[in-house]
Amino acid sequence: MTWAMEPVSGPMVGKSVLITGATSGIGRATALGLARMGANLAIIGRDRVRIEDAAREIRNADGARLELFISDLSSLAEVRDVADEVLPTLPRIHVLINNVGGYFDTRHLTADGLERTFALNHLAPFLLTNLLLERLKQNASARVVTVSSNAQATGRIDFSDLQGERSYSGARAYSQSKLANVLFSYELARRLKGTPVTANALHPGLVSTSFGAEDPATVQKIFIPFLRLFMKSPIRGAATSIHLASAPELEQVTGRYFANSHPKKSSEQSYDRAVAVRLWQVSADLVGLSVASHRQLHPRSKEQQL
Repeated sequence: MTWAMEPVSGPMVGKSVLITGATSGIGRATALGLARMGANLAIIGRDRVRIEDAAREIRNADGARLELFISDLSSLAEVRDVADEVLPTLPRIHVLINNVGGYFDTRHLTADGLERTFALNHLAPFLLTNLLLERLKQNASARVVTVSSNAQATGRIDFSDLQGERSYSGARAYSQSKLANVLFSYELARRLKGTPVTANALHPGLVSTSFGAEDPATVQKIFIPFLRLFMKSPIRGAATSIHLASAPELEQVTGRYFANSHPKKSSEQSYDRAVAVRLWQVSADLVGLSVASHRQLHPRSKEQQL
């Protein structure tokens, strides 16, 4: 597939956007919105049938140039594999949207023996972003957009039980992972200071999707059908992701948290640099980032080297 043919107008013309979790819900609506703005799209999904269905809708909506990647991002090996596929396929990545996420009421382990919520919601975007960072830096301006949630406000990073081995709650695991998204975005922004890459996180709002349907909590089964009457549509839920990916005025805005397309203060703990640094180090160890890669991405200052 080639991206040689481009629309003649649109704010995202010539921009290459990679979106994870784009087969349904907010991710799919984000892809549709950016396609209509002229973006060259690449989407990642774990199910071939669902990703091809999404691709048909996106192409029918705007004839978008589209690349498809199939990967279960809860697996660290598959994150690395898809990064290896993306790099030779996409000569430029202007925007990376870390949209993939899940809610699991009971504790599940991934192929790596990691708790699934933490692995999918935090470690997957952490690893994928790091693996694609050099490609992002090659642009005059690039953006990393990570979909968090207002659940970050009740989150706490429990370093003594990150994987929920001693005590597991679906809600607690989810809020911890969403706080981790914000901490990661802020720390990434700090580490990218002086580069052309920005990093921001967002709350999409309460959106009517199939989110959490694989393993819902009892309260979800009871109340979600009623709450859907008051939830945003996926299109409205995608608005902030689209805004962060495309708004010209945000080209140099970094290390911020957004809701309803406006900057918003996140939880107090999300601004704790010590927690962010420790989470980064723990995450790097868990995903197996090599010492060489870690040094290349985060070189020490001259003072530290002496």
